[in-house]
Amino acid sequence: MPSLIDMRRRIRAVKSTQQITKAMKMVAASKLRRAQERVIATRPFAGQARQVLASIASRVDPAAHPLLARRAGTETGATLLIAISADRGLCGSFNTNVIKTVGSVLRENTERPISLGLVGRKSRDFLGRRGVPVRFDYVNLPKVITYAEAEAIANPAVSDFIEGKVDSVHLIYNEFKSVIAQKVVVEQLLPFVPEPVAEGQGPRTAEYLFEPSPERILDVLLQRLVVAQVLRALLESNAAFFAAQMTAMDAATRNSREMMDSLTLYMNKLRQAAITREIIEVVSGSQVS
Repeated sequence: MPSLIDMRRRIRAVKSTQQITKAMKMVAASKLRRAQERVIATRPFAGQARQVLASIASRVDPAAHPLLARRAGTETGATLLIAISADRGLCGSFNTNVIKTVGSVLRENTERPISLGLVGRKSRDFLGRRGVPVRFDYVNLPKVITYAEAEAIANPAVSDFIEGKVDSVHLIYNEFKSVIAQKVVVEQLLPFVPEPVAEGQGPRTAEYLFEPSPERILDVLLQRLVVAQVLRALLESNAAFFAAQMTAMDAATRNSREMMDSLTLYMNKLRQAAITREIIEVVSGSQVS
């Protein structure tokens, strides 16, 4: 049976942990607000840019740009998976879900040559030791993710695709839905596939005049669109991380509070038992005397 001193030490330790988790929750909530604002600001641009380039791509020969080429091995050939996780933990199942999704893709495509691009320390530390070829890894993302980080991640994928080393490139990341919901997404990055027309809208009938030519516009903008899609995925993952961390720290704070109540109740029982034992000893001693 633990002594009263041991119980007090445990309560102090739990209280210190509660203070840490509460502080981490507040920090994550503050960072989440800014990260959410960046995601919301990025989504319209990424979506509209994709629609414009999809319209241009429908007017040119798919062989006009290497990033549009759908090779015979697109569905079965070599592929590059870019897994985006976090550099830190204490965020619930955020990193685990990405790693599990990568594992599922690997199991479902055992006959397909797959290499990995690992973004984030957690994915690098876990997946980097699983015997799968690692094309590149990128860790220690800055607090404010910029176009430069997305470009550093996208450039190796684009060069491998253009050179024919891989037939497709996919992104795996957590998409931010809400503070309590994040969804793991497997998204094809290359080859670029124009978005289909929504049901009921019919084919696009508007005609545009392009200056310079559509081929020239694709040559300049298509690779930038790929980088923009990577940037959006990084921002989505960043916002989802802070949401998952805030939720996890809130749950840890509540659990520590419940544990403190339980430990305090048990300590009071021990103290009451000790007082009762001392009273019995005093009464027994007085009767003997």
